[in-house]
Amino acid sequence: MFSCFFAAFAVQREATAGGPTPRDIVDLQRVALETGALLLSSYTCGLSFAATNARNLLWTQVFLLATGLLGLAFVLMEAQEFVDLASRGITPQRSGFLTSFFGLVGLHGLHVTVGGLWLATMMAQVQVKGFRREIVHRLICFNLFWHALDIVWIGIFTIVYLMGVSP
Repeated sequence: MFSCFFAAFAVQREATAGGPTPRDIVDLQRVALETGALLLSSYTCGLSFAATNARNLLWTQVFLLATGLLGLAFVLMEAQEFVDLASRGITPQRSGFLTSFFGLVGLHGLHVTVGGLWLATMMAQVQVKGFRREIVHRLICFNLFWHALDIVWIGIFTIVYLMGVSP
């Protein structure tokens, strides 16, 4: 799915219809903070799994909570970016470029949000059921999902934001 959205963005990158270009909408400081939050969340996610392997309930929950809070910070900064753009009349309907921009970045944000809900569910399951085999398996799946989101974000950060502002 993400590859299709990346392809659409690549095709529509120059289709601004006389409207704002990537240089006009990108705030690299905000995006750097978003990226830092998401990458740090990947680190804390890894630490949570190390704590899971040690069967340490407290540190598993602490690192899962940190992961969730950093993911929430990421989503809130991204939502703030979208609201800021919309308040300036920069919406998906304006051009093909903006449609693909909001689509790709928004799809990733949706996945992070769903991952946060999954994370909260996993925290509850670990708290109630402990480190049962099936719970640990679900935590492994969650870790893989969360790290995959980081990989996708690195692509978005590079292609949409960094390449968008470079001459």
